[in-house]
Amino acid sequence: MNEKTLTSLGYPQIQKNVAACALSYLGKRYARDMKPMVDASLIQMRLEETAEAAALIRYGASVPIPSLDGMENIMDLLGTGYLFTERDFSHLAQFLRSCAQLMKYMEAKSEVAPTVSRYASSMIQIESLLNEIERCIHSGRIQDQASKELIRIRKKMTVNEERMKRKLDSLISKHRSIMQENVISQRGGRTVLPIKKEFRKHVKGSVLDESGSGQTVYIEPAESVGLQMELASLQAEESREEMKILGDLTSLAESYNREISLNTETVGILDFLIAKAKYAATMDGRTVRVNANGRVRLQGARHPLMGSSMVPLDFAIGQTYSSLIITGPNTGGKTVALKTLGLLTLMMQSGLLVPVAEEGEMAVYHEIAVDIGDGQSLEQALSTFSAHIRNMIGILEQADSSTLVLIDEMASGTDPGEGVGLSIAMLEELHSRGATVVATTHFGEIKHFAAATPGFENARMEFDTVSLQPLYRLRIGEAGESYAYSIALKLGMPQRIIERSKLISDQGVPQSVSSSFTSSVPNINSTSSQTNSTVEQEQRNETGNKTKPVSPSVRTETKKQSADRPETLEPASPPKVFRKGDRVYAAYLNQSGIVCDLEDSKGNIGVMLRGRKVKIHKKRLTLHISAQELYPGDDYDLDIVLETKENRKKRKLMGRKHVEGLTIELPPEE
Repeated sequence: MNEKTLTSLGYPQIQKNVAACALSYLGKRYARDMKPMVDASLIQMRLEETAEAAALIRYGASVPIPSLDGMENIMDLLGTGYLFTERDFSHLAQFLRSCAQLMKYMEAKSEVAPTVSRYASSMIQIESLLNEIERCIHSGRIQDQASKELIRIRKKMTVNEERMKRKLDSLISKHRSIMQENVISQRGGRTVLPIKKEFRKHVKGSVLDESGSGQTVYIEPAESVGLQMELASLQAEESREEMKILGDLTSLAESYNREISLNTETVGILDFLIAKAKYAATMDGRTVRVNANGRVRLQGARHPLMGSSMVPLDFAIGQTYSSLIITGPNTGGKTVALKTLGLLTLMMQSGLLVPVAEEGEMAVYHEIAVDIGDGQSLEQALSTFSAHIRNMIGILEQADSSTLVLIDEMASGTDPGEGVGLSIAMLEELHSRGATVVATTHFGEIKHFAAATPGFENARMEFDTVSLQPLYRLRIGEAGESYAYSIALKLGMPQRIIERSKLISDQGVPQSVSSSFTSSVPNINSTSSQTNSTVEQEQRNETGNKTKPVSPSVRTETKKQSADRPETLEPASPPKVFRKGDRVYAAYLNQSGIVCDLEDSKGNIGVMLRGRKVKIHKKRLTLHISAQELYPGDDYDLDIVLETKENRKKRKLMGRKHVEGLTIELPPEE
């Protein structure tokens, strides 16, 4: 998977959360290195393992996972010739004891957790190494019985220390009156007496140090030098013997290198598995059925990083449609829906349980391509639109039948007409490649395209029109609205601006300039601008509505003519009026249909396209053949064209009498 995709969907935070649930350094490492898999059968097996471990935890079991304290250093140095210390062997002994305890525990759980227990059964008990370490080392110190030679040396040291103690006691009694204090000190590992400076000649021996004030000198008595040297010799012998014992233990540990490595790896895998189960418990994660056919069916899905604050999402794709267009108001939850689907898919493909209701089904994808966020960058000179285009090009480079494509705010950042055209062409290309596509948009043309094109479906985020609050619920099969006017009014936009914007949306931008506006603008600018617009409109009319640039010479001539004649206002072009039964053409859908419903208050007209009723704004329609040319007479019954033969029979029967259970099914309206 692309690292940018993982970051965009919040996957690194999931890795951190799982790592926080692990106990050992290996378990944390496996969690941080966790990546989505693409083999459906392997993913299903990993999900079942995690579900089994989660069930083990749910029923109150506390799995005794070794913490692996100190084992990272041991595993790095084992077999390199490094001589392990008493501390290292203490950690190794604790690890071996914990492994034996884990194996015994999992053996008792083999019936309720057979898959998890199988990992522990692959571990090997190394009793001989553990017994030898426990015989030689206790509480971080080498035991006397580690070797016969060590016993002999330490006995001689004990005798020497007793003789040294008696000798020093007699010296203290002898020189008590000239000592600064009645204690024995150590300087450089040698035993000294603190003597007052003025009496240093009274004690035979070597001055090894003096106090900061100079009032006390530390003298090693000549009577104890022999005993001191003998003790130093014994200590050197003890150190050599301890090194020999540690060397023997190190060699023994290296002979079990494979077994120790196997046990360590197995503990790390089990710790990682239990960590996934613990994380699943924090968000009520469940297993899902896995397929490689692009089918997704989820009930009560929640974003794992939002928790219970999120309204559960019901989502489905891959049965009758593979591309879903989500519409709805800003802050209505469209982007959250995209990220929820993407992140849950990544988690599922990583073997993690996901926060959904029972009986969920999810698809495995080799790639997940996303375009979420505006992607603006001053450093890279990227605008919102150019960032979107770069993302789209990257998506096209990898999109195929095993790709999930998530696109937020299609057609944004550029001219709406061109943006819609690019978006629809992109959707067609992705659909032809068999990719699964989920996209969000505010543009009605894309909603209409989805309604009229096989393999596409609309969905909307629900919105409370009374409280003007988003409900964050996804309803598939219906196109939504942006509710821009309602939201703007609630946030304080003046009513007159709202009314004016509605008028412009219904009638289009007027060709003439209002008197209030022209009064504040120089006449020559408004006149030349109006004249240029008129010339361009005439050229479009002459060439079949195809826009051509106006040459500089024409513009110059027009300006001269406008300077010689008084300013006039061109009348606005008459609004389009369609009759029921007209055959119209929707260019952005590249389809023709029959007008079945007259224009509503918003300028939308009901058009029958391929058996489905679609609402399309009148500005997007062109008259192809009028109803007068298509049908004989003004009183022609258009129900013959717009309704099925069966429905017409039912309606005729209903007109004569009431028939119990008789219903008329109308085509779906988009």
